[in-house]
Amino acid sequence: MAFTINNLKDNSNVIIKEQLGGFTVIEYKEDLSSTTMMEAQLNYFMSRSNMRNKQLMIELNNSEVVLSAGAMQYMVGNIEMTSGVKGVGGLMRNIMSSAVTGTTAIRPQYKGTGTILLETTYKYLWLIDVDNDHIVMDDGMFLACESSLELSVSARKNLSSAALGGEGLFNLSARGKGILALEAPIPSEEAVVVELNNDVLKVDGNFALMWSSSLDFTVEKSGKTKLGSAVSGEGLVNVYRGTGMVWLAPLMQYKNSIFTPNA
Repeated sequence: MAFTINNLKDNSNVIIKEQLGGFTVIEYKEDLSSTTMMEAQLNYFMSRSNMRNKQLMIELNNSEVVLSAGAMQYMVGNIEMTSGVKGVGGLMRNIMSSAVTGTTAIRPQYKGTGTILLETTYKYLWLIDVDNDHIVMDDGMFLACESSLELSVSARKNLSSAALGGEGLFNLSARGKGILALEAPIPSEEAVVVELNNDVLKVDGNFALMWSSSLDFTVEKSGKTKLGSAVSGEGLVNVYRGTGMVWLAPLMQYKNSIFTPNA
């Protein structure tokens, strides 16, 4: 039995993973479309590994959202799409932003009443309630947000440290109040959120996925002396100072060390 978009959530093959405002993360239990032995084998091992297709559904009620370019799969209702670019100056700013952050230059805006379904993905979808905060995200994570959030480029305060730390010199950031949807390499349950209150976080590696813009980032020796760093075996570490939050993906670094040659 086919399901219309109005009762897609009632589909027995769909799991509602998370819901926040008009944003809903749905997950398909299994791929039912296998037509060959190879596809059946692939689907079997993917399901056994908990690797499932996920999709973001956004329901608009006389409201407006911003999407990553090419993210929309289909939409139903009285919804108007615009490029989200204000004149030639805005286009140039977006092009510069895309060049330094690895994101698309065009982020279309959708306004009206109806339902939008984004492209399916095997990555993990996070919904973040940004409450008058300024969050910086790792390259390629942005998927969608409410238009009440201001998207901009955030530069590291210490560019030389950023280059040494492997986290990138520039990143996309979201400021204000609204819902932010991200496409992440790990499930949210696997992330470790560190809350700093005029404190210091030292990380051996570049596995921070998001962090508060209020934090100062530097790269420092793990020990007070060269001998201390050598004895600890850590060398340089990424340091976050101040008050704010950092989202870490500790298991991602372990996976990278397994699948990356000579890691």
